[in-house]
Amino acid sequence: MTSALLASASCALLSAVPAAAQQDKDLVTVPPVPKGYKPAKTPWGEPDFRGGWPVDHLNMTPLQRTPAQGNRYYLTNEEYAARQKQIGATQTRYDTEQKNNKLGMGAWMEPGQANRLTSMVIDPPTGRLPDLTEEGKLRSKLMKSDDLPGQTFDWVDDFDSWDRCITRGMPASMFTINYNNGIRIWQSPGLVAIQLEMVHETRIIPTDGRPTISHNIHNWIGESRGHWENGNTLVVTTTNFQPGPSATNVGTYGSPPGNVTPVSTEAVMTERFTMTDHDNITYEMTWSDPTVFTKPWTTRLPWRRNDGYQMFEYACHEGNVQVRNFITASRAKRAQEAAKAKGQ
Repeated sequence: MTSALLASASCALLSAVPAAAQQDKDLVTVPPVPKGYKPAKTPWGEPDFRGGWPVDHLNMTPLQRTPAQGNRYYLTNEEYAARQKQIGATQTRYDTEQKNNKLGMGAWMEPGQANRLTSMVIDPPTGRLPDLTEEGKLRSKLMKSDDLPGQTFDWVDDFDSWDRCITRGMPASMFTINYNNGIRIWQSPGLVAIQLEMVHETRIIPTDGRPTISHNIHNWIGESRGHWENGNTLVVTTTNFQPGPSATNVGTYGSPPGNVTPVSTEAVMTERFTMTDHDNITYEMTWSDPTVFTKPWTTRLPWRRNDGYQMFEYACHEGNVQVRNFITASRAKRAQEAAKAKGQ
């Protein structure tokens, strides 16, 4: 069934290739965000963005493009076909696992769909993250994660915040990942809530003009304030980040290796949610952290409405047994290696 759905989706996407390619014949220019649509209003008079906006269809769009792709915003026909082939091979592997009743990733990973975008990053024009500052490099070396080769575990602070199912942090929580890509927007007078399926975090964004909290108070996902522009765009500025989580996540295709992209208390995230028609939102995010990055960087993703998308319970590892098992196994392995070195 899954393979049939994938094949159907692939055919539909392939049929749209010529039109997509015609958007920009040189494949380089980033198109402007359409501004003309005026969404319906909530009963209290604000633009109505309520609904499901999962990004599972985008999880094969890499955060960064390859150096060989240069400044190209769109894939070539050959690259697009290769991405389709990659997705098909992944789905076949998952289907085979399930058919043979094997324990693997197939039961819960989301293979995604191909599209024409070379990367989420649109600025710098290379589609790649800027260099880290010297301070950023130093902080990165001090970070810990189970995705780092040779990482040992003696206590909970030897893991990153995602290992412990606390948070993916920001802006990583707003990017696609290889599973649990659900996003839902809720609204009430003067408030917007963005519910994330991964870790079941919910961002509460006041839009009533209230002042932000003291800069001395820090949160894992920051403190947000929003306002409406042009009747179709929600602009959100988030500050007051708690250092610790990585700004990027290895579960996002095309991210740097390891969850070791630092976040400082000086980081500022500016988001623009522009509804371009009833079923589509263009999501843009600019991340500025002068302590860590040599320049700001911007991403863009096309969100698509799916009000039928269901979010199930996020049960990461109940009872925290996984963290404890990592620690005891790491200690036991090192004890064995020490004993072997002594000839015992």
